[in-house]
Amino acid sequence: MTYEESLKQLEDIVRKMEAGDYSIDELAEKLTLAQQLISQCKEKLSKSDTEIKKILEKS
Repeated sequence: MTYEESLKQLEDIVRKMEAGDYSIDELAEKLTLAQQLISQCKEKLSKSDTEIKKILEKS
């Protein structure tokens, strides 16, 4: 899953949470998924940051 896909899915979860669209059982499941998506996004951003720094150092 790309960063953009993960972020869109996370945004959808937040929007539905704010609207109260989830039951308590669904909410627990979606919170777990949101945590996983946040971790994935952080990891991808960190990896991109590292790659950019390497490219800039070569310049």
